Parts: sequence; C-alpha cells; structure tokens
Amino acid sequence: MATRSHPPNGHGRSTLALACLSGADLGPKLVSAERALSAIRAGSRVYIGTGCAAPRTLLAQLEAMNPGPADLEFVSFVTTSALPQVEGASRTRYRHRAFFVGSEMVALADSGQLDYVPISLEEVPDLLTSGRLPIDVALLQVSPPDAGGFVSLGVSVDLAPAILSVARMVIAEVNPAMPRTYGESFVHLDRFDALVEVDTPVAEYLHPKIGEVAERVARYIASIIDDGSTLQIGLGRVPNEALRYLRDRRDLGIHSDVITDGIVDLVEAGVVTGRRKTRHRDRIVASYCLGTRRLYDLIDDNPRFEFLPIDQVCHPEEVSRQARMVSITQAFAIDLTGQVCVDQFEGEFYGGVSTQVSFLRGAARSPGGKAIVCLSSTTDNGESRIKPLLDVGDGVGIARSDVHYVITEYGIAYLFGKSIRERAVALIEVAHPRWREELLTAAKELGYVRPDQYLASQAAYSVHEERIVTLKNGVKVMLRPARAADAGALQGLFHRLSEDDVYTRFFRHVRSLSYRELQTLCNVNHETDVAFLGVTGPRENEEVVGSACYFLSPTTNLAEVAFMVAPEFQGVGLGTALQARLQEYAMSRGVRGFVSEILPGNTSMLRLAASAQGTMTTSRDEDAVHMTVLFPDSSSTASTVSEFSSRKAAVSTLPASNYKTLKAAAPKRLHELETMALSGS
Repeated sequence: MATRSHPPNGHGRSTLALACLSGADLGPKLVSAERALSAIRAGSRVYIGTGCAAPRTLLAQLEAMNPGPADLEFVSFVTTSALPQVEGASRTRYRHRAFFVGSEMVALADSGQLDYVPISLEEVPDLLTSGRLPIDVALLQVSPPDAGGFVSLGVSVDLAPAILSVARMVIAEVNPAMPRTYGESFVHLDRFDALVEVDTPVAEYLHPKIGEVAERVARYIASIIDDGSTLQIGLGRVPNEALRYLRDRRDLGIHSDVITDGIVDLVEAGVVTGRRKTRHRDRIVASYCLGTRRLYDLIDDNPRFEFLPIDQVCHPEEVSRQARMVSITQAFAIDLTGQVCVDQFEGEFYGGVSTQVSFLRGAARSPGGKAIVCLSSTTDNGESRIKPLLDVGDGVGIARSDVHYVITEYGIAYLFGKSIRERAVALIEVAHPRWREELLTAAKELGYVRPDQYLASQAAYSVHEERIVTLKNGVKVMLRPARAADAGALQGLFHRLSEDDVYTRFFRHVRSLSYRELQTLCNVNHETDVAFLGVTGPRENEEVVGSACYFLSPTTNLAEVAFMVAPEFQGVGLGTALQARLQEYAMSRGVRGFVSEILPGNTSMLRLAASAQGTMTTSRDEDAVHMTVLFPDSSSTASTVSEFSSRKAAVSTLPASNYKTLKAAAPKRLHELETMALSGS
C-alpha cells in the first residue's frame, strides 16, 4: 500500500486546485457501481468503511443487485446511515460481523444477522495481518485525487490502512464532498481496483440532546479536568456533553479515537490549542470523526488535524506518553467491586470494547492523567445502574483493576488502589438515593462492608462547595465536603497529631478512634451535621491535612464546632481557612452561630475562635472556656453570603490573606479571651 503523511510537495488543496478529476484522468479504473460490484464473488468477506465514510452508494447498489453475490459477510467497525432502512430499522440481505454494535446494527442483532466481535481496536490490525480475519474486498469512500494521484481517506482513517494492506480487492467511491485530511490519510490511486464517482453530501451525525441527569454528570466530569489536559472523548453522549463546560479552560489538547462537533466551539474559542501536549504538540490527533458539515469544513485541508491509524492512536503506551491525558468512557452499569459493563446490558449487545480499555490504561499511566468512567445512576425505568453484582446478561468490558474515577450525577468516586470495602462505600455514595439503603444492605450481606456501616447523607456530592485556598506558606489546599469514604484518611490525620493535640481536641487521652467515631467526623448529612476536609495533592492521591465539623442543635440553632489540623499545617492559616469555610456554609443555611469548649491552655484554638465573624460571648469554669459566636444580623448575613456566592461556582481560589481581615477585626476579644484563660476568671 502506498501512503504518505502529507500531500505531495507539502502543498494543500488550495495550491493544487483539487477538484474532482474527469473520467479520463482517473483512467480505466473509473467504472459504474454495477460494474465495480460485479467483480465481487459469492462467499466474499467485504469490509465497509467506518461511520460517515461508509460508501452508501455502493452498499445500496449491492443490496439492490438481482441476482447479487450470495453469502457475503460484511465486516465493519461502526456504521452510520450505511444500511437500507425499512420502517426505521436496518434491513440487509447479508450477514454482518461488527466490532461495535451501534444503533444501526441493533435490528440485525435481533434478527440473528449480526456477529459481534468483542475486541480492542488496537488488536484488529494484527487480527487482519495474521490471516485470522481475511478480507476479500474493501469498500471505501475517498476524496478526489491530487495532482500526484493521492486520494485522502477523509473523515475515517481508523482501520483503513490495515485493511488496505490485506484486502485482495479495493473499490472506492470518489466524492468531492469528502474532506481532505492530513496525517496518514493519503493513498495512491494504484492501490484501488475500481473507482466510482459520486457527488453526494458526506453522511452527518449529531448526538441527540441529553437530559438534566446527563448534564449533571457532564458538569462533574468537567470539574476535574484541568488546564493543559489532553482529552479523549469517545462516542458517548455524556462525555461529549462535558465539552460544553470546558470553555473557561486553557490550552486543552485532543488525542482521541473520534472527534465530533463538540470540539468545534472549543477550537474556535481558543480553548483547544495543544500547546501543552507532550506528543503531537499543537496538533489535534484523531482516527475518525462523526459530525456535521461544520466539523468537516474545519478539518478539510487543515494541517492542524492529524488522522492516524486507530492502533497508533489508542495504543496504551502511546496514550501514556501524553501528559495530563484524560480518557472518558460512558458505561451501562457497574458493580460494587468496580466491574464495568460497556458492551452488553441486560442481555443485549450494544456499543463495544472499542478503544475504551486501551485509553483508560494509557490515561492511568499518563503523568497527571485521569481515567474516567461515567454513567447515570439509574436506567430509564428507574433501576440502579450501580449493582451489588452485575446481572446475568451484563458483560464485563472493563476489569475492576482498570477502574479509577467513576462519576454519576451524584458525585465522584475514586476506586484505584482501594479495597473492596472502600470501593463499595464510595460507589454507594454516588448511587441514586432511592437505592442506597438497598445497596448497603446487599453489601453487608456480601461481606463487602462492615456490619455497622451507615450512610448519613442522601444528597449528591456538592462539588460547588469546594474551595481552594493558598496558605501563608504558599501551599494550595482544597477545602471540600467530607464523605463516608474518608474515614481511613481521617484516621491517618488523627495518628499524625501529637499527644497534646489529641488531648486538646478530644478532652481526653486517646490512642485511637473507633470506626464509628471516625464516621461521625465524615459520614454526615451536611444539614445538621457538617464536615469539611482540607486536602492536598491530586484527587486520585489526596492527603487529608485538616478537618472541621459542626453539629447543629435544633433547639438553639447554634452549632458546636471542632477542628483537627496536621502538625505541619498548624500556624500557616489552615485552621482559619477551615473556620471561615464552615462559617460561610453555616451562614448560607441560616445557622445563628457557633459554640465551642476550649481548654484554657489551648491558646491556638482561643486565637482561632476569636477570629470568627460575629458577636462573641465567653464564660469560664474549672475545665474549659465556653465560647459563643452569634453571626451578624440577617442583612449582614445576606451580604456575606452574596459575597461568597459571587465567587467561581465550581472552585474558588481564596488566598489566606483574605482571612487575615477576620482576625484583625477582633483584637480586643482575643485579648479578653487570653486574659480569661490565664486568670481562671
């Protein structure tokens, strides 16, 4: 096969006037569709070009031939508008062997005409070249040739280079509407046995609109994608929806098996630049695209886009070399251990293994990469997609050992390196509230979780409540709502405290905290019991360095507060930041104020208490200083909450210096507190 990565002489379409050549220019290979197809023998295995590049004219003619060649088997990756439709369903006289079951193939599966092949696409070229899947005929759609006789594979390179290396006969539609793409897209006319001129619009594909639930999943996905990330999106509706929420990011890159219309706005807005890519810098790398004419016009004769063979694009080693690689896979179901169903649900095959495992493994090994599995928490009929065990008919497409992030409309769970108990708790927390108790009961019966495990919150994880603060030492810390799955991390924080810290926090000498005690510090309802953690590091490797809780009395509408701060983060503003975050949260919910009991010798906590905003009253007995802070009146509260709400919705950056004003506002009360503690009055 003759291929080249760039047009001859380095020129593009504009300099070569690449209009469709006349029949004389194409030579004797230019024939009618009927004549080209008459060379196909009975019993042949015929490959169909992928997606929007399917040769629809040739396929329609082949289906209509009477008599046509008998016992053909079509081989394809994914098809779009390629097959005849009867009453909205695909109809064909031939059998199909597919690596992906799209909507067009579902009816064939029901009629028994489809053989689904579960295989990672990176393995298909070896399957072809080894002779285990011989291809007799390839039917493709290409652009017109340039002056050097090279056509472009256009919107679908994917498996075509591998197919062209083994197919005994190659027939192509030559369509002037086909975009001319760069990369390994060029094939010389010598490789074709017959050419058929067509002049029809290239098939278009647009994802159907998604509902509110999917939008919430998409927002969670977008919330963990950082500036400079490189994205693989896939065919799922939800991952493509997530692109809409990335318009405030900078210097994103694309390295994906497929691209869709979703990237066009990001490219035009300057969000996708590829400047920070470590491979194919400044280039958008893909293997095929499914979209509309708007996307086709963007990629046409555009050297910014490189279309490469699918096995190159999705090979885990290649993917892992791309720093900050983010892979997003949409799933049908997941069990409490992390096994993921992606190509068979409730007994029906749909979707495919495709490139999903390859990209997930590559992204997981990428420096700063994120491997994401997303799904809605329930099916259309309200059944939970998070299950104690996958049901009969739910195929495992992704092993539990390959799963990192799992995102639903109720939050984000991180599973990699976690125990079965930790996985089960994390997944139940992102399940639909209607099913959480049932899942928890099943997890106990299976021995996945402790008999005393409970879940206090039925709400979604509040990513909008996250804040990032910069401390006095320059370290950035995320302040986020605590989750039930944080118990182990809190235990680690407890054991880092000094004996004095433990005593001043718990008013007793204690060597360890029970599991139930740890749960009270993180497994809270976030209404009457509230807990925030200060964490450092990436989400997949967080370290808890601080904890702040309050417990609200319904009779007084006052909340008792408590804090833990790791020794190395004491004195740098973390306690002040945590208290301010608790107060912000409490004031937004109408809490009257905070109460606390502080040992007289705990000057650090006395100073922290004095920095709270509001009116403070204190008393002292032989054991402790009792402090009450009443928050500002309703007008002041509304002003404060409005100020907080005006910050960035998903994540705010609040330097520690912002909190200094709180402390500076109360020098008199601080002096009074210290005097009271020292004098015992």
